[in-house]
Amino acid sequence: MKIVVAEDEFLIADLLVVSLEDAGHEVHDAAHGVDALKLIRSLAPDLVITDFMMPLMTGLELAETMKADSVLQGIPIILVSGAQGAIARSRTDLFDLVFDKPYAMDRLLTAVADLGGKRGQP
Repeated sequence: MKIVVAEDEFLIADLLVVSLEDAGHEVHDAAHGVDALKLIRSLAPDLVITDFMMPLMTGLELAETMKADSVLQGIPIILVSGAQGAIARSRTDLFDLVFDKPYAMDRLLTAVADLGGKRGQP
């Protein structure tokens, strides 16, 4: 599965990328939502994993932009957040799943596998 990770904290991004690659996924990462959106538009990933608080474009703004774009709106989005989980949980129209930091990597990998087949489904 092709995945874009948007995370501005280098160590967390590195852990996500390595864990997802070890699970057999093709992973591309960006340090903020603007670069992530460029990757998403060029790669057409199967899944996006994004942090909430990032410079230039937050995870919320990234999700809103994706859902407003007819080409990108079917891509599932997982939010991983330190403090804004409640905000994200109120926006079920934007996020398929929300994980609060710190989260168990095995739970995230299971969720990634479960969401992998959902792209393009209503």
